[in-house]
Amino acid sequence: MAKTKYIFNSKTLAYEEVRKSGGQKIANTFLFLITAFAFSVGLTVLGYFFTQTPRERMQKAELEQVKLQYSIMNSRLDKLQKLINEMSDRDDNIYRIIFEAEPIPKSIRKAGYGGVDRYEQLEGYSNSELLINTAKKLDNLASQMYVQSKSFDDVYEMARNKELMLASIPAIQPVNNADLKRLSSFYGYRIDPIYKINKFHAGVDFSAPRGTPIYASGSGKIVKTSKGSRGYGNTVLIDHGFGYQTFYAHIQNIKVKAGEEIKRGQIIGTVGNTGKSTAPHLHYEVRKNGHTVNPIYYFFNDLSPAEFGLVLEQSTYSNQTLD
Repeated sequence: MAKTKYIFNSKTLAYEEVRKSGGQKIANTFLFLITAFAFSVGLTVLGYFFTQTPRERMQKAELEQVKLQYSIMNSRLDKLQKLINEMSDRDDNIYRIIFEAEPIPKSIRKAGYGGVDRYEQLEGYSNSELLINTAKKLDNLASQMYVQSKSFDDVYEMARNKELMLASIPAIQPVNNADLKRLSSFYGYRIDPIYKINKFHAGVDFSAPRGTPIYASGSGKIVKTSKGSRGYGNTVLIDHGFGYQTFYAHIQNIKVKAGEEIKRGQIIGTVGNTGKSTAPHLHYEVRKNGHTVNPIYYFFNDLSPAEFGLVLEQSTYSNQTLD
């Protein structure tokens, strides 16, 4: 039951009952409701921003844990990437050099997974960029690990064939030092004896008496023999495998035939003066993967360090070739 309110009337000097009209009652009720609503909104906002429910606290803790694990995972991925880079570097600059193999191109090592829509299923989330970047990083690591694994398989096979390779690659002089007069011309630009112009000389000229034995500088198979009165004259081409070939020119008598398997040190012919030649000598070339290379770097079985240093010094002098 509502309490009755009174007010003192100073004119009549008596207390009179306070009577509110219907409009005042409605206004007071409406003001009360507005005040109560504002108060409840204020409490709700205060609770939303300054207090958390147990579920919200649990979700926040889980989110912080996810962020921590994501950071740890990316750190581990970075360490794995560094490890793979180090393995690739050792593979290209140590293992493959030891076995005379070409390094793997970076375009192959860094090749990723294809597919435009490969990461489409990761789009549309609030953290899609993080998810896609992590997925790409994992895919790149997987691709590089696959390439490195295949490379190690190749290196393993090369290691198994190392003995055969060592016996096959050119490693001795094709003319014995006891029979050799001199190395008359080296690899590089030299003066042509006929045309008197500076031309590239793709091999080394061994000056020796006619009939001096010519030895195969490595084991292999005779690819081709030819006889002629022009150019290089009588020639022999040997394939040693592992990308190596050797070429012998101006031969007097050829002692082998095409298709024959030969061993290092086996006599394949004798020094002559056939073709475009100004004196008895052997023109000798070493070819690696189809390109000529300086033969003096393949005399290591015959020369001491001091002798090799002398030959290396002499190879820098410009002189005239014999062919």
